[in-house]
Amino acid sequence: MSVRHTVTVHDRQHGTVLQAELEEGRYVLEGFEAAGKPLPFSCRNGCCTTCAVRVLSGELDQREALGLSHELRSQGYGLLCVARVKGPLTVETQDEDEVYMLQFGNAFGKGQVRRAIPLEEE
Repeated sequence: MSVRHTVTVHDRQHGTVLQAELEEGRYVLEGFEAAGKPLPFSCRNGCCTTCAVRVLSGELDQREALGLSHELRSQGYGLLCVARVKGPLTVETQDEDEVYMLQFGNAFGKGQVRRAIPLEEE
């Protein structure tokens, strides 16, 4: 018999609270979908920020979250598509653009992009 934990998602964008009993080690997004409670997602690979959340209580196993820096993970952010249940968990959905800017904003908007190699004329 597998250990199950209560996972609660406060969906800020829709003003709702979703809850499911999920097996330890199961992906949160997949578990909620199986329970008929779909959550926002896009890539399902941990590379974008559509399914980003902030952990309010509990802990995620999110070693596969390529779309979040270690710094953001340490600040409590997670990506539900590649986050596995470790125990009881409560999270809050985040604004995708806000998390994207926290993750990637420092790399953009710093002036003109210059080509290292000039394009050949046809």
